[in-house]
Amino acid sequence: MAMKVKEVAKLASISVRTLHHYDEIGLLTPDEVTSAGYRLYSDANLDMLQQILFFKELDFSLKDIKDIINSPSFNREEALQMHRQILMEKRERLDRMIATIDKSVLHMRGDIDMTTKEQFEGFNFKENPYEQEARQRWGNKAVDQANEKLQRSSPNEQKAMSDQMNSIFTHLATLRDTSPGSDESQMVIAEWYTYLNQMGHYSPEAFRGLGQMYVDDERFTRNIDQFGEGLAAFMKEAMAIFADQQQAD
Repeated sequence: MAMKVKEVAKLASISVRTLHHYDEIGLLTPDEVTSAGYRLYSDANLDMLQQILFFKELDFSLKDIKDIINSPSFNREEALQMHRQILMEKRERLDRMIATIDKSVLHMRGDIDMTTKEQFEGFNFKENPYEQEARQRWGNKAVDQANEKLQRSSPNEQKAMSDQMNSIFTHLATLRDTSPGSDESQMVIAEWYTYLNQMGHYSPEAFRGLGQMYVDDERFTRNIDQFGEGLAAFMKEAMAIFADQQQAD
């Protein structure tokens, strides 16, 4: 039996707007649309939605998901097996981190001793999920420069850079309901541009492309919007205006 868009949204715990967006970009098109314009989703549509949400859980971009599920070689069962394997590995890592937390509490109480190696069981920051995409968009040089800069930095310097980034994003979040072209918005976006160029070389055009990725890639949108809903979209507009002004000068 076909399901209406509101029913599907409730079933999958996503918004109606999300389903409309999936339809608009050709990611998930309902099998039937009534004469009144109501979308009706079949069982096959629901199967594909489940697959899409699994990919999203693993931080795939919508563009990548669309490419994968539309590939002639796509096999749903193989994809589900892959999801299961990745999630099992993720669960194992989370279990190790929980065990590390429990040990750390006992260590703080003086009940047990912990080696330095045990203190960091479960942590793995060596792989950056955004690095491959950044390399594809802006080339190896800019990414290598940023990585080299971070690797040379002391822990105190890295903390200072993190604090500065959080400060910039927090300030921008307070401005997200104003014009992205206002003097204050552009002043803070200029700080963000300067910050990024401390780690590598970002041309105004690359800066504009980065802003576009803030809204194209849901991983970026989700992380940025933690500072305030709509911040990613605001930054995209502000960064484009900034780039235009830089290129006009």
